[in-house]
Amino acid sequence: MRALLVDAARTLVPPKGDRHGPLPPLMLALTVVTGLVDAVSYLGLGHVFVANMTGNVVFLGFALSGAGGLSALASVVSLAAFLTGALAGGRFGVRFAAHLGRMLASAMAVQAVLFAAALGTTAVGHDEVGGAVRYTLIVLLGLAMGLQNAVARRLGVPDLTTTVLTLTLTGLAADSGPAGGAAPRPGRRILSVLAMLLGALVGAVLLKVGPSLVLGVALALLAAGAVVLWRLSGPGASAGWATAP
Repeated sequence: MRALLVDAARTLVPPKGDRHGPLPPLMLALTVVTGLVDAVSYLGLGHVFVANMTGNVVFLGFALSGAGGLSALASVVSLAAFLTGALAGGRFGVRFAAHLGRMLASAMAVQAVLFAAALGTTAVGHDEVGGAVRYTLIVLLGLAMGLQNAVARRLGVPDLTTTVLTLTLTGLAADSGPAGGAAPRPGRRILSVLAMLLGALVGAVLLKVGPSLVLGVALALLAAGAVVLWRLSGPGASAGWATAP
């Protein structure tokens, strides 16, 4: 228990000289954003994911089989938007390869712009998400989450993928017990799960008011994270965590 609490504390407040600097808590914030977005997409946009592409592929298969309540077109549009965002994220990885801090700060800034556009779309539609508004939101949010996924992959902060928890949960269980010994980073893994849960819970509750409120909270997290990280990754942080190995 002590190891778990210490690991959780170090994830939330990284000690000076930590290999990944302030990235872990910011990645947790992005995980919360994923939960918020999943609430909007799955509950508000008609059973489609913009962050979880495994679910989308499964939904596409279900829809093609004729299962009710699912849209093959929505799943395809989401997949296409996500892949386009991931392609852009790959370009970010090349452009900012030597500076991890600016890579994530720039990606979060672009995400904030996409979320602001999504928020504007819901405002114009008066929080009604049918027809063209629905697909506009799927495209904008899919682009943002594809970008986030690609950049998170490039950063390579252990157990903080920000969008996928299957391997995190598997590692937490498989690396524990007599066979695996003490699980590495148990606190971080649990925090990652709790961050996604928190985002989904808050998103589902706020969605009762309207998608604009959920998107506004996500936008605030992204904007704040981008500003904080941009300051922390300035010239004084040109070595250490901010510089790619």
